[in-house]
Amino acid sequence: MPIDRDTAVDPASGRRRTRLVRSAYGSASAESFLIVAIATILLTRLYLVITDYPQVGGGTLHIAHALYGGAAMMVALLIGWMVLGFGARVVSVVVGGIGFGLFLDEVGKFVTADNDYFYGPSAEIMYVLVLVVLLANRAMRVFRAPTTDEYLANAAAIAANGVAGGLAPHRRDAAARMLDRAEGGGADVAAVQGVRLLLEAAGHREDRLYAVRRFLPRLIPGFFRSPRWVPVVGWLLVLASAAGVVVGVVQLVTGGLDIDTSDTSIVIERMGISGAILFVSASITLLLAVPAMINLRSDGPLWPLQALRIAALVFTVLNALVDFATEGFGALVNVGFGLFAMAVLSYRISMRVSAIEVPDER
Repeated sequence: MPIDRDTAVDPASGRRRTRLVRSAYGSASAESFLIVAIATILLTRLYLVITDYPQVGGGTLHIAHALYGGAAMMVALLIGWMVLGFGARVVSVVVGGIGFGLFLDEVGKFVTADNDYFYGPSAEIMYVLVLVVLLANRAMRVFRAPTTDEYLANAAAIAANGVAGGLAPHRRDAAARMLDRAEGGGADVAAVQGVRLLLEAAGHREDRLYAVRRFLPRLIPGFFRSPRWVPVVGWLLVLASAAGVVVGVVQLVTGGLDIDTSDTSIVIERMGISGAILFVSASITLLLAVPAMINLRSDGPLWPLQALRIAALVFTVLNALVDFATEGFGALVNVGFGLFAMAVLSYRISMRVSAIEVPDER
């Protein structure tokens, strides 16, 4: 029987052992890293605009902020290698994200012969790179379910950190659930018991960052959490995608359109690569959004909300490929709408799922 490259058979127990062990918190750390990097890019661009692009160094020298970014990423690696604990992980994620953002902000200088910081497609290069990392991160998480070894190894890592500096209640509970799943999957009983002893020996610790994350959603005004946003977002997706389909059909049928009268001016260019991407994006979005809006009910099935979220994701990701190439950072307006739509739909889905899983006891 062929053996998966990521697994091997334990000769003692006959159970497959995992070679590539994923961290339970690795995906969240990767996403936080990218969020910090994106925020750093935007803040850096804003600072440079406000200060009129100052030259650091003077004379013939100019110390590019990509150097600071490289130094920050080096510091983040050293922290990750030399220090144990969740606190060190948070610091390395933040410092590394800042460094990556400073480095990536100057990508235009690295891909042009004249070191052009204002190179137009640099925004698209940044976007594509971030998108690739996000997709790879998601693929690592959904490629296969956590294995018995991964549950046991992650619980052991949490317990070891707890012995060194204490554990917050939510991390202790997470480790206990992982141990239960590892034990149910056939993990070595002695190993499971050893990790449980470590968990019991770990002291208590408050997690202020976790408390802040739990508190921040409460700052969002109730106006934005209203279910009334769902049909608004849904019909806007339908209208925007329908307009995109009409433009794409006109491009395909007429090869472009130019109407210029005294009171009307309409210019639709011949379909190129950008137009084809927008047409595909609009078509997929429309095919998903129209049935979803027809079947959307406050007490109906969940699939219309899920379909709308996929439609918003497709609309945002594909359109941004074109927008960043043609508008640069001006594309952030359209991306912002797409992210808002996905946030609204994700929130409503989580509320519906919670209502299904937790019965009302009144």
